[in-house]
Amino acid sequence: MRPVLTRRSVLGLIAGSAAATVTGVSAGTAHAAAPASPGVTYTNTIAEQRADPHIFKHTDGFYYFTATVPAYDRIVLRRATTIQGLTSAAETTIWTRPATGTMGGYIWAPEIHFIDGKWYLYFAAGDANNVWHIRPYVLECADANPITGTWTVKGRIALPLDTFSLDATTFAVNGTRYLAWAQNDPAVGPGTNIYLARMSSPWAITGTPVMISRPTAAWETAGGETVNEGPAVLQRNGKVFLTFSASATDANYCLGLLTASASADLLSASSWAKSTGPVFASFAATSQYGPGHNQFTVSEDGTSDLLVYHDRSYKDISGSPLNDPNRRTRVQKIYWKADGTPDFGIPVADGLTPIRLSSYNFPDRFIRHWDYRAKIEANVAPLADSQFRVVTGLTGTGTVSLESANFPGYFLRHKNYEVWVEKNDGTGQFASDASFTAQAGLADSAGVSYEAYNLPGRYIRHYNYLLYVQAPSTATDRGDATFYTQ
Repeated sequence: MRPVLTRRSVLGLIAGSAAATVTGVSAGTAHAAAPASPGVTYTNTIAEQRADPHIFKHTDGFYYFTATVPAYDRIVLRRATTIQGLTSAAETTIWTRPATGTMGGYIWAPEIHFIDGKWYLYFAAGDANNVWHIRPYVLECADANPITGTWTVKGRIALPLDTFSLDATTFAVNGTRYLAWAQNDPAVGPGTNIYLARMSSPWAITGTPVMISRPTAAWETAGGETVNEGPAVLQRNGKVFLTFSASATDANYCLGLLTASASADLLSASSWAKSTGPVFASFAATSQYGPGHNQFTVSEDGTSDLLVYHDRSYKDISGSPLNDPNRRTRVQKIYWKADGTPDFGIPVADGLTPIRLSSYNFPDRFIRHWDYRAKIEANVAPLADSQFRVVTGLTGTGTVSLESANFPGYFLRHKNYEVWVEKNDGTGQFASDASFTAQAGLADSAGVSYEAYNLPGRYIRHYNYLLYVQAPSTATDRGDATFYTQ
């Protein structure tokens, strides 16, 4: 639970110890409005036995969901007005591979896009007589509803190099549409690299593709596979972020990140900077293994960016990972660092996704744990130290408990009026100390305040950046006891 001490964090602790007049007296006069991206939660898993997921939010009010099925033989589609609704939504097979010939082999990684008034499905397919002859293909639908509409095969995306190629995705930057995909080039070496090219139509590229990523680091080649695949694009803050999956498709599978300026020449490999390590990887404490092949969507209110990905709930796999059917679709919120780059955190535990709680008086500071002590801090690293699942209170209905995202089974609890993050020992005392009544924020009803279950009138509040349970008596106290979910 203890992050590495840095000059910034040490100075922050020193400042906090000398800031009683700031945190307890004057800060309450300069609070921020409710956050632009309020908390949003989902219950994972969204879809069992659905890998390589893609969720697209359309202007018709529906989310459209497609993914690889374990039989690798067809393309399925669901839709719902909410992301959670996709779990129970009816699933329709909109295309089935032919019994012979081209596209009669493995069917992988479908994606649905809406371009220039029509629907397009990008997917990879092998041939019936050679299932590993994997190439990218496109389907088109001109009807408003792609589930009931008619799909036609536009054909294979012609690439200059006729080799194993898959995971095509498309995106537009400054009016120019691009295709990104993974492909093997025998002249470069084994495995797959990430390539980028301009598009002349939704089913064709133009010009010479450029390789923008080659797996060379240990985290990209773990498990005996040399893999960069599954590109996905997220744009924000004047930058283009391209995630990709790396390493073998078992517990080694993880996400890397390429970053470029939106104003740069994206077809120049030098415009892209690669992360020095994975940005999203297996996390044993939450029983999440091999997270990868992601895409992005947005929350129902449009204010939160969401990571859509697959993983497994166990580490050990018998036989080939591709023969294991239990990759499942999951979603969780993406947070943004002060420098404008995304923070994906950890693959969170099954069940309700966590939130963050920012201070009413210090909008850039979040509740976090540090050596098990609860405090508020800005620029929290790792992100998961500031994420908590709001679950039914350990004392039962009518209360809530806040469970640590990266230490499942550990909860915010008070002792000696201080707030700590500790493991539930199963006692009645712990249950009472870790249960709170959630109320409208004492300083702003758009926020939330947490009253101690067994100490009525005392609320979680910060003072000198540390958390306590105290009885608020002033406007500043009430501000210190008010938090926004993010």
